[in-house]
Amino acid sequence: MSQINGSGSDGHHSASARRTPTPGKATVLAIGKAFPSQLIPQECLVEGYLRDTKCEDESIKEKLERLCKTTTVKTRYTVMSKAILDKYPELTTEGSATIKQRLEIANPAVVEMALEASLACIKEWGRPAEDITHIVYVSSSEIRLPGGDLYLSSKLGLRSDVGRVMLYFLGCYGGVTGLRVAKDIAENNPGSRVLLTTSETTILGFRPPNKSRPYDLVGAALFGDGAAAVIVGADPFLDKESSPFMELNYAVQQFLPGTQNVIDGRLSEEGINFKLGRDLPQKIEENIEEFCKKLMAKAGLQDFNDLFWAVHPGGPAILNRLESNLKLNNQKLECSRRALMDYGNVSSNTIFYVMDYMREELKRKGDEEWGLALAFGPGITFEGILLRGL
Repeated sequence: MSQINGSGSDGHHSASARRTPTPGKATVLAIGKAFPSQLIPQECLVEGYLRDTKCEDESIKEKLERLCKTTTVKTRYTVMSKAILDKYPELTTEGSATIKQRLEIANPAVVEMALEASLACIKEWGRPAEDITHIVYVSSSEIRLPGGDLYLSSKLGLRSDVGRVMLYFLGCYGGVTGLRVAKDIAENNPGSRVLLTTSETTILGFRPPNKSRPYDLVGAALFGDGAAAVIVGADPFLDKESSPFMELNYAVQQFLPGTQNVIDGRLSEEGINFKLGRDLPQKIEENIEEFCKKLMAKAGLQDFNDLFWAVHPGGPAILNRLESNLKLNNQKLECSRRALMDYGNVSSNTIFYVMDYMREELKRKGDEEWGLALAFGPGITFEGILLRGL
């Protein structure tokens, strides 16, 4: 397991260089990341994937090579390994009923990654795990009762009366949903500290390529595995815990009526199957400006280029269309593009990888006080948070 403690910072900075948090507003106090040990450079993906799935179709190879270039991904982490395929060779057989095997792999792997990310986050936070009052657990990669929230709470040694919230199968917008829920908890329970953790693996969707399922190749070229964790709380104790670096000022969720089939995921005996409509980037482009203005109005903001941007990088087409539609300066989505390049689309986790890069950016420049965190997923659902850099 590869563990990363935020951006390597201890979280403490000179108070004179920082903005003061708004009393009663939730803030992000610490962040942690974790990844499985298997790192795949994008240039090795095609050969390895086709070898593992025993595919010799040249047309599929050519298409996958094109997709690997257009995604802009350079490296990804994955739970899948030769040892797993040796133990479960049926995962590469078309039509095999393998949901049981997939969950045997995914359930413990997801919790293990969440544990590593949470421990890194708690270390940066600087307070004992027993001080965590609530946990919000986000994943679209495991299925069981009780859920990973309980297993993670036990492994972390959280107190038995910790308030647990489990958010399952939200897809790519799940991380921002988790932030919204953590914000509500923190602001309505004075003194509370919320551990929000997200953890995802592509094990449920791994399968051999098939021309009747073209989106499988997109998934193979784009998605990765990993976990993230943040501590959220209002009215921080600056002498007892790490200094907050972002304020969660205002949050909005919205779905687009009549678009529920644009992103379609179905669980079957073979795992999870996804279908992605070609009009997804267009649907986002058509509705994003109004959605952003709704968030910006809370702070009296009008110019998109006056903000910093933490956007879930669902793929380069979505980022390109958002940048073009809102007439953003070239560097505004740099943190999103960097996260996509370094980790791929890691579903609900990816927004936190973007935010961690944004934390570094705000330390260096810090010009913009206000920003937006955005994510899009099944529904089509928009999640957005008006952020304030501290």
